[in-house]
Amino acid sequence: MNKVCIVYWSGTGNTEAMAGAVLEGVKAAGAEGTLFAASEFDPNTLGAYDAAAFGCPSMGCEQLEDSEFEPMFSQCESMLSGKKIALFGSYGWGDGEWMRNWKEQCENDGAVLASDPVICNDAPSDEALAECRKLGGALA
Repeated sequence: MNKVCIVYWSGTGNTEAMAGAVLEGVKAAGAEGTLFAASEFDPNTLGAYDAAAFGCPSMGCEQLEDSEFEPMFSQCESMLSGKKIALFGSYGWGDGEWMRNWKEQCENDGAVLASDPVICNDAPSDEALAECRKLGGALA
């Protein structure tokens, strides 16, 4: 059985709701999923998982949250080569530049993206949550 970690940071609950839907998709596809807030995840354990989903909203000038998520993710980057991952997050302004930059960063790190990232403006709609479940299934 594949083991998948879903690691996220959420300030308003939008990205947390997306993370829950990713977990539902992982489990529905028959894999074992574990949900972690970014502050709870030990990057040294990334190797214990077959795949990982990372979720972070756009902050500031379309960037990753920089006090908890970005430092944790930076520690994971050296372990992403060949790793099956997926990205998701919400935003309140802009056009999704943070996600395009993040996806490119992960590809440059050698990560294997299981699907296109899922983004939504503000609270996730039913359609966005369904996309998150599909993303989870792709990781499983």
